[in-house]
Amino acid sequence: MNQILISDKIYDTPVVRKKRKKYKILFSISIITIMVLVLYYIYGEYIRTKEESVSKKILNEISFGYASDTMIQEDILVVGLDSNNDETQMETSKIQNLSLTETNKYSVYVSEGGVQYSVDAVLTIPSIEIKYPVLTETSEDLLKISLNKFWGGEPNTVGNYCIVGHNYSNNGKLFGKLSKIQNGDIVNLQDSTGRILEYKVYNKFIVEPDDVSATSQLTNGKKEITLITCANSGTQRLVVKCREVE
Repeated sequence: MNQILISDKIYDTPVVRKKRKKYKILFSISIITIMVLVLYYIYGEYIRTKEESVSKKILNEISFGYASDTMIQEDILVVGLDSNNDETQMETSKIQNLSLTETNKYSVYVSEGGVQYSVDAVLTIPSIEIKYPVLTETSEDLLKISLNKFWGGEPNTVGNYCIVGHNYSNNGKLFGKLSKIQNGDIVNLQDSTGRILEYKVYNKFIVEPDDVSATSQLTNGKKEITLITCANSGTQRLVVKCREVE
């Protein structure tokens, strides 16, 4: 029987070499594209973390309604002079009021985009480990930094205090974990006087971007909080309704 030995070189034709070269180029392009996407993602995360870190610095700086150690010591010293003297008691009251007033003068911050803002409240949701300052204004710049006041009167007053925040679900920052909240969960809001009120989640639903009915101030004399963030890749909005625990 005759055996025919076929060399690999027979199949190494110009057409095959051309295809092999084409596949190598496409493979190289794919690798480069993946690397660019990964670097873009890492850079994006770095930027978001840097912007969100501003809110942590703000939390460390602000003091809600509490007199400093120095002011408290001054109050004690004045009372110790003569606790039976009406004039001394009046002076003590003035110092205490001054302490609260001074601590309520918050710093005015300026974003990289030039937007001036201060802090309106601090929102804490223990069940999903959220704690952020609520900034007094709403803008694209400020939404990158922290939660923003969207609508309503003063925090912890009768009405519907509405808060918006970005949904960074990939890293859980800002309102990235808000979708995990459940009816019955507790939400704490600390206002500028240092008072902390407890609210309980009583509803959670999805709306279209142009549906602002959840911001209505008709609360039947109750104190409410409404939390709003993006849902379904930004095509809709997640709304969480909370009412004061009485």
